[in-house]
Amino acid sequence: MALSARQRRPLPSEASSSSSAPYTKLDKPKRSDGGEEADKGLTWALPLFALGVLRYMSATSNIIHDCDEVFNYWEPLHFLLFKSGFQTWEYSSQFALRSYLYILLHKVVGGPASWLFSEEKVRVFYAVRIFLGLLSVITEAALVVAVSRKYGKRLASYALAMLCLTSGCFFASTSFLPSSFSMYAMSLSSALFLFEKPAMAVAVAAIGVILGWPFSVLAFLPITIYSLRRKFKQSFLAGAITSIVLLALSLLVDYTYYRRWTSSVLNLLLYNVLGGGESHLYGIEGPLYYLKNGFNNFNFCFILALLFVGVLPIARKKYAPDLFLVISPIYIWLAFMSLQPHKEERFLYPIYPLICVAAAAVIESFPDFFRDKYNPNHNSLLISIAQILRPLVLGLILCISHARTFSLIHGYSAPLEIYKHLDYHDHLGTGSVVCVGSEWHRFPSSFFIPDHVGQVRWIDDGFSGLLPFSFNSTLGGTSAAPPYFNNKNKASNEQYLQDLEKCTFLVELHLQRPYPYRGSDLSTWEVVAALPYLDRELSPPMYRSFFIPYLWQGKNFFGIYKLLKRIPK
Repeated sequence: MALSARQRRPLPSEASSSSSAPYTKLDKPKRSDGGEEADKGLTWALPLFALGVLRYMSATSNIIHDCDEVFNYWEPLHFLLFKSGFQTWEYSSQFALRSYLYILLHKVVGGPASWLFSEEKVRVFYAVRIFLGLLSVITEAALVVAVSRKYGKRLASYALAMLCLTSGCFFASTSFLPSSFSMYAMSLSSALFLFEKPAMAVAVAAIGVILGWPFSVLAFLPITIYSLRRKFKQSFLAGAITSIVLLALSLLVDYTYYRRWTSSVLNLLLYNVLGGGESHLYGIEGPLYYLKNGFNNFNFCFILALLFVGVLPIARKKYAPDLFLVISPIYIWLAFMSLQPHKEERFLYPIYPLICVAAAAVIESFPDFFRDKYNPNHNSLLISIAQILRPLVLGLILCISHARTFSLIHGYSAPLEIYKHLDYHDHLGTGSVVCVGSEWHRFPSSFFIPDHVGQVRWIDDGFSGLLPFSFNSTLGGTSAAPPYFNNKNKASNEQYLQDLEKCTFLVELHLQRPYPYRGSDLSTWEVVAALPYLDRELSPPMYRSFFIPYLWQGKNFFGIYKLLKRIPK
C-alpha cells in the first residue's frame, strides 16, 4: 500500500528552501562551454602576480604614516641589528609593554640583509618592507582564491582589484606594525575558514592575536566561535596548543631581553584594560573619526562594505552564513574602536582586507536587487543596467584610490628622502650631530642615518611630551629601566640637546607661517637639500586628500622640507 501511494512533487520554492547547506558557486548551473574547468575559480598565479607587483611598489614607495611605527618597531629592530637606536618608555623593563618576539620575526630577514648591506643600512629597511609585502601577498592571495572557489571568479576578481589598489591596503600592507601583522592573520584565517579548515583558521587567529596585536582578538571572534561549533575538538586543540606555545615563547624572549620574568602581552592588556591605560594622553578623536578615515582610504568601497548587511536579505542563499561570518568583524571592530577615545588610523588595519571582500560582494550582487524571484533567469532592462554598473563602480573606486595614493606619496614623502642626503657628507667624520626639533615625529628611523653620523638629538621646539631616548647600553640596553622614562607622557629634562652649537645638521620643515625658523639664519646654516612637503593646514581637504589632474599642484600649498648644514666659522 505504501509503495503504491502517490507522492506530491515538491514545488520549486520548496525545493530551494529545503536545504540548509550554505550556497557555493557550485550551486550555479554549469556552463556548457567551460565544463568543470570553469568551476575551479581563479588559480593562484593571477592573485600572486598582481598582489606581488603592487606590494613591491608599496614596499619601495610607501611613506611612514605613524611615528609609533618608527620608535616602537623600526628602532628596536635597528638596535638588535646595529646596537644603536631609540628606545620608548614602553620598552623600558620597568613597563615592558612591547614584545621582542614580534621584533625577532623581522630580524630573520633584517639580520641577513644587514650582513649583505652593512654599508647601506637603508637597504635593510627596504628588505624588511619587501618581507612584509610578501606576507601580505601570500595571505591575501589565499583569501582571493578561497573566495573564488566558494563564490565565483567575478566576486574574487573584484576583491583582488580592490586589495591591490585601494589606498588603505596599499599602505597598511607594508607597514611595520602589529596591527598590519594581525591584518595578514585575518586574511589567512578567513581564507582557511572558507577552505573548510576550521582548526587551522583558529590556529592562525591565535598567531595574529598573540604574536601580532592582542586587542585584535575581538575581530577574530566570529570565525573562532563558528569554527569551534563546526569542529570543536580539532579547533580547540589547534587554538590552545598554538596559544600556549606562543605565550611560552613570548615569555622566554621577554626574559632574554628584559632580564626579568614578565609577559609583555599581559602587561599591555593590564595597562590598557584593567589598569585604565591613559591612551587619551596621546590624543582624542570624535566618534566619526573612523568613518571619515575609512572613506579617505577606501572611498566608495568603504560605503559599499558597510551596506553588505543590507544586501544580505536579498542574497542570503549566496552569502550566509560563511561570507557573513568572514565580513562581520568589520561591524564589530568599527563599533568597538569608535567607542575608544584615543583613535589612530592603524587601529583599523586588521579589517582592511575584509572591507574589500564585503564591497566586492555588494557590487557582484547589483543585479540581484532587480531579479524576479519567481523567474530568476529572466534578464530585464534593469538587470542589464545593473550588470553594466558593476565594472563602472569598480573602476570609479580604483581611480579614486589611485588619486588618494598618489597624493599621499607625492605630498608627504620628503622626510624619507631628505635623510638620504646625509650619505653625501661622510667627509665630516664620525662626530657630526643631526638635530631635529618639531619634526621629531617624522623621523624615518635610524636606518636612514649613515654610520659616519655620530648621533641624532632632539632640540626643544615647545613639545611638552616625553620623547624617545637612545638605548642606554651602560644601564643594560634592552634590560634597562632608565629613570627618565614614565608612563604619563611627561617630558624629561634630559631629552633635549641644550648646546645647539653641537648641531652639525638641522632638519626643519619651513611652512608659510608668521614665525622664524632656525634654518632661516643664512649666516649660520646652508641648505644642502630641500624638497616640497604638502601643507595640510592651508590646503583644501578635497585637493590635498585626492590627486586631481591639473588642480593638485595649483590648489594645494607646499612647505619646504630642508636638510641644513652648519656653516664653519
